[in-house]
Amino acid sequence: MQISFLLNGESTTVALTDPGLTLLDWLRETRGLTGSKEACREGDCGACTVLLTDAAGSHPVNACITLMPQLHGKALRSVEGIGTAADPHPVQAALVEHHGSQCGFCTPGIAVALAAAHLNGDTDHDAALAGNLCRCTGYAPIIRAAIAAQTAPVPAALQAEAASLAASSLPEIPSGGPGGADSPPALQQSRGAGSPPAFLPKSVDELAAWFLANPEATLVAGGTDVGLWITKELRPLGLAAFLHACADLQTVTRTAAEIRVGAGVTIAALAAAIAETHPSFAALLARFASPQIRAMATLGGNIANGSPIADTLPALIALGARLHLRRGDARRELALEDFYLDFRKQDRAPGEFIEAVTIPARAPNLRSYKLSKRFDQDISALCAGFDLTLHKGRISAARFAFGGMAAVPKRARVLEAALAGQPASEATFAALAPLLHDDFTPIDDLRASAGYRMQAAQNLLLRYARDLAGEAVNVLGVAP
Repeated sequence: MQISFLLNGESTTVALTDPGLTLLDWLRETRGLTGSKEACREGDCGACTVLLTDAAGSHPVNACITLMPQLHGKALRSVEGIGTAADPHPVQAALVEHHGSQCGFCTPGIAVALAAAHLNGDTDHDAALAGNLCRCTGYAPIIRAAIAAQTAPVPAALQAEAASLAASSLPEIPSGGPGGADSPPALQQSRGAGSPPAFLPKSVDELAAWFLANPEATLVAGGTDVGLWITKELRPLGLAAFLHACADLQTVTRTAAEIRVGAGVTIAALAAAIAETHPSFAALLARFASPQIRAMATLGGNIANGSPIADTLPALIALGARLHLRRGDARRELALEDFYLDFRKQDRAPGEFIEAVTIPARAPNLRSYKLSKRFDQDISALCAGFDLTLHKGRISAARFAFGGMAAVPKRARVLEAALAGQPASEATFAALAPLLHDDFTPIDDLRASAGYRMQAAQNLLLRYARDLAGEAVNVLGVAP
């Protein structure tokens, strides 16, 4: 397959024989751009961070788990394209001036992450750096550098590139598309020769027809999980479709009653879309991995992956989310809670995929909580979503869902039934919390013991009661 994109401002066309080739390997081994560092190879440390720009904006992403076909039609800047020794980016100059580097291994990724925030006018530097690990310097001088650079002008080349792609008007990228007849001579890439060709559908209709004919294929949306199959499990990608060109999977539409979210909407875009209507869920999504991951990972991918500790699922189940599934021209609708049959087993036929998810337009009593050892960029030990319908101060309906308590994300139906007709008070939740033993039998694992999970789940019920009462329950807050 053949892909075209901008690399550090220059038009680049690559003939790929291995669609599973990572961007990091290509940058370092083929182009000699070794500023992007190889470290964790799982999107956790940020040393490989690069800047990716498309019609949706400019975002930092992890090169180690980004696959080459995902670049098609986009603009890429490695740290070498952010600035040079002769003409450094403001954040690069500030990192030097404020002694923000010691061993230097993490510094290129930090510079790119800060350059992305600088381009987007984001001055929440702690959040911007949540996906970048520095073990040497500590973050104080890095934050001082970020603050010093935040008022400097954005370099003209980065600004123009972002504006052009936002308007979908970058003439420098060849228009022939993958394998197109008018594409310029390609840079041959021989690794993985003999791999099946990848498919880049331009619409959900193209995807549906192709996947029906190739139900054994892998669908790559953000690739933040698939990338680890390649880098950690050393699995060949095999036949795959890359979905980033399906714009009709990336829309959010609203009516008075509901919000329909396309399966290709990224976690970052979802958080922005629901910040006003579902603020607690949006706040939880700010703890979904890192900025680099949220810029690529999709809602449909998180649902289809089906992890029992996936961060989005408890809140979605508490909301009564419904999946819109498609197989060829046939469509059906299914409650999300009924999609998961057992661990990694789903109610999904061969060739069927998630097209969209619908949730209520508003849910004022929805609260989402996540417990993990680190606040930022950590996998949940326990995640919960709570929603109540109240009538005259009493509970008329409850939807409480937990992740990390069973082989699948699951509702607490025994507890829900017992809550009906009860006052929505802390005393009610405290009295009925032991019923969670009838709903769940959690396990011990590396992240938490079964006892911890059960006790913490009961404690979250009390937190929910206080939250509804208007008390401050933010775990980062300090109260007398």
